[in-house]
Amino acid sequence: MTKLNKISFSKIDAPSKGIVVALAGEALATGAATAGLVGDLTGGLANVAEIGGFSGKKKTSLDLVAPGGLSLDRLIIFGTGAVDGLTRDDWRAFGGAVFASLKSTKAETATVVLEAPEGDELDAELAAEFAMGAKLRAYEFDKYKSKKDDDKAKKTLKLTLQVADPKAARKAWSTAEGIADGVILARDLVNEPANVLGPVEFAAKAAELEALGVEVEILGEKEMKKLKMAALLGVSQGSVRPPRLAVMRWNGGKKGAAPVALVGKGVVFDTGGISIKPAGGMEDMKGDMGGAAAVTGAMHAVAARKAKANVVGVIGLVENMPDGNAQRPGDIVTAMSGTTIEILNTDAEGRLVLADAMWYTQEKYKPAIMIDLATLTGAVLVALGNLNAGLFSNNDELADKLLEAAKASGEPLWRLPLSKDYDKIIDAPNADVKNTGGRWAGSITAAQFLQRFSNDVPWAHLDIAGTAFGAPKDDICQSWASGYGVRLLNQLVADHYES
Repeated sequence: MTKLNKISFSKIDAPSKGIVVALAGEALATGAATAGLVGDLTGGLANVAEIGGFSGKKKTSLDLVAPGGLSLDRLIIFGTGAVDGLTRDDWRAFGGAVFASLKSTKAETATVVLEAPEGDELDAELAAEFAMGAKLRAYEFDKYKSKKDDDKAKKTLKLTLQVADPKAARKAWSTAEGIADGVILARDLVNEPANVLGPVEFAAKAAELEALGVEVEILGEKEMKKLKMAALLGVSQGSVRPPRLAVMRWNGGKKGAAPVALVGKGVVFDTGGISIKPAGGMEDMKGDMGGAAAVTGAMHAVAARKAKANVVGVIGLVENMPDGNAQRPGDIVTAMSGTTIEILNTDAEGRLVLADAMWYTQEKYKPAIMIDLATLTGAVLVALGNLNAGLFSNNDELADKLLEAAKASGEPLWRLPLSKDYDKIIDAPNADVKNTGGRWAGSITAAQFLQRFSNDVPWAHLDIAGTAFGAPKDDICQSWASGYGVRLLNQLVADHYES
């Protein structure tokens, strides 16, 4: 087993030994000349590439041990496909795929020549994306595995990336690494078992961001009762573990400027309460705090890169359990806003947590925009599968900014509708609103419910039930928990809300 220990940058120079990775496009497979150091390393290898079946297509590779004419121990030629049109996503994926190739070698050191495939200089930002891909692919959640004798063979890899401008690459990486660490924090939180990570423990993890300059305030049950957060507290009342509301503030922008507000659902475990879930797959509900994890990771990212923006992250942390004191179907609670809510299904609990967390956020911080993230509905998986998160918004400008950030960050969104007609589905005969509209349009009616607590602030709801955990593994994520949302939120702040 190989873990990534360190990433460093150096000037492009012909390595004299060790394992070297050279990026080559389709030109090598056709025998065309390639410029730069990659050309020097791969020159004359077209015949070898042909025999080895190397086509130069994206993420194909040719592994040569003690290549003739070179003093290297090993040369891995990694295919990038056609040079034109390579994106940030491509370079991030290349980093992950290259790390996977190196991991199988059990090497302790390796050098990657980061030239563009035709020998051109590679932009420092793309070099940082490559490094991010390697770091995210290297992530493993193995802290609870017992030590075995074969673990003695575990290796750590020091990766040197050769680039045209190491100084610029290091600067770009100092930003990108903070974002990657935010993703890893979110993955760790979602992967943790619920017996270890309860509301109190999660809040303590949020408080650790104080080391980065984030101001953190933790509200307990007593404070939330004073604020009349009966919707959130109703969810937690069946658990012996007390609820928490964690508030994280990064003040990197102009003093007094309205902040970007991020609100996360943090149900550390969701049994469904009295409306209990089926047993099959219930273990996945340790990840029902994926929205809170994403907000916490995003706060890490903006603080680590010292974003010139004011950002506040608010996460409602509860456990939803069946108990003699648990909330019942048919109960009516009064949210902090004064809205009365009839509980038809105690498994529609995340929206109750967000109702109070959102109202508290908009009332106290008067944000410029507010975005909530939640593993809210199974219905969004029916609509979008694991490939896109659902986007709902009361503001077209904010929705467009989020869609742009999704494309730039590689964390896709798909916008779904809101309208007054859907709102009628959750009107209740005995209260102002009911907490579920039934099976049809389930993710939409959940968003309609949340919209009532936005108080007309420009707001967006991201339903990440299909993307926060259990999504298909890819070049930069081999983990059950993806850390989805961290890169997206950081991109949005960087593009539109920094001074």
